[in-house]
Amino acid sequence: MPNTTGARAVDPVDRAHLTGVTRPSPPIHRYAASEHLSDVVDRYWIPVWSLAEPSTQSTLQHPVCLIVVSNTYARLYGVVQGRSSVTLEGDGWAVGAMLTPAAGRLVLGRSVAGITDTYLDLAEIPALDPDSFVAEIHAAMADDPHDPAAHAVAIGAVEQRLAAYLPVDEAGLLINDVITWLRDHPEVTRVDELAAHVGITERSLHRLVEQRVGMSPKWLIQRRRLHDAVEGLKAGETSLADMAARLGYADQAHFTHDFRAVTGMTPGEYLADQPRD
Repeated sequence: MPNTTGARAVDPVDRAHLTGVTRPSPPIHRYAASEHLSDVVDRYWIPVWSLAEPSTQSTLQHPVCLIVVSNTYARLYGVVQGRSSVTLEGDGWAVGAMLTPAAGRLVLGRSVAGITDTYLDLAEIPALDPDSFVAEIHAAMADDPHDPAAHAVAIGAVEQRLAAYLPVDEAGLLINDVITWLRDHPEVTRVDELAAHVGITERSLHRLVEQRVGMSPKWLIQRRRLHDAVEGLKAGETSLADMAARLGYADQAHFTHDFRAVTGMTPGEYLADQPRD
């Protein structure tokens, strides 16, 4: 049974979601994956919305593929190298599975580089049995999309499909380790440091990351830094110079350039839009 009890906190500060006072988020229910599936799925998120006006939600996607079944579409998303955005309208919901770095290639059946910055309809992935998969989730969410019991059924449908990709191959376990280790070592700012941890050449690391994530090792490091920045700004860290130094930038100007190039705003602008107690 999926963990839908809230016993283990999942993503208490969302490092990827670019929310703020002027960019509010709809209610999002977050759940951990079942332990036996930890090699293929990281977590689930289920937003439910009822909006009088359209609302655009922006994220800095984690370096993983996503399976999303909503009330209007069902897709496998590749990694978006910049900022990704979706506009929500009217009444709706989505059941999302954030895969592990290993799992995108397993589900797709080939390198995920071919779906970078785009998506495939699940109908194009027969191995997922997409018609019955989507029908099960729609049936689960039909009566009350806020109901945790409905979420448990929907997540169960996802987990049933993803269990078919176990056990994960050696390269998949390696890329999972690479990205987990990088997340937990914010002092790492160079590709050679990452390759040294894995014990492979930089060329082999580049090939591994491209095949499983669709990006480069340098992109992984930049995305980790930006996620750390978003987390710090949401937590109210106000010294941007200190933040730049902590993230390994040569100076605040380089940090500001990177943050603005990807998010469309400066760190100061994003900080000013955060709620204050």
